[in-house]
Amino acid sequence: MQKITIAVDEDVYCRACIDAAKRSTSVSALVRGYLQSLAAGEVHLANTRLFAAMNKARGLRAAERLSRDAARR
Repeated sequence: MQKITIAVDEDVYCRACIDAAKRSTSVSALVRGYLQSLAAGEVHLANTRLFAAMNKARGLRAAERLSRDAARR
């Protein structure tokens, strides 16, 4: 399996951690699933997931941001 490194804003990472925890999975598994969808030609499904995540993050305010420690709890 090939490993990759990506950089995302801390608030995006925190939200991804929370979403992954709700699904009983990891951020890596979420990203892997998205990339597998793209590679399988499921562009519409992958884009739907991506845009849904972006819409979720759109309303974030600085006061609502979680620290890494808080996101891991």
